[in-house]
Amino acid sequence: MVYLTRVEHFNAAHKLFNPKWSVEKNKEVFGKCANENWHGHNFELYVTVKGRPDPDTGFVVDAKKLSVVIKEEVIDKLDHRNLNMDVDFMKDKICSIENLVEGIWNQLKPGIPAGVELHCIKLVETPKIFVEYYGE
Repeated sequence: MVYLTRVEHFNAAHKLFNPKWSVEKNKEVFGKCANENWHGHNFELYVTVKGRPDPDTGFVVDAKKLSVVIKEEVIDKLDHRNLNMDVDFMKDKICSIENLVEGIWNQLKPGIPAGVELHCIKLVETPKIFVEYYGE
């Protein structure tokens, strides 16, 4: 099995806030991330697919086609957006990086080209915080 990873970038704002809680409890649990005026990140998105190289091309997948899927299904929906307010697949969810990576997976999976499988998504929020999701 060969694994190929495509890296993309997007910028987005969000806040961590549970509407069932008081403002005080949100601040206690989420700290500065519950800022009423939002905050932003420069996200790095790593999309890894797996498969066998095609005997005619040597490719697991055409990286350009994979990039188009990522751009159309994810980047165009997230880049320079407010994740809490502008992103349909985050509606009614706490906008944590953990929930976001699952949403991205669900957006990408149907568009992955035939013959390869979505293996992992790694989403880097800051140089010190990232999540990996394997669709489990």
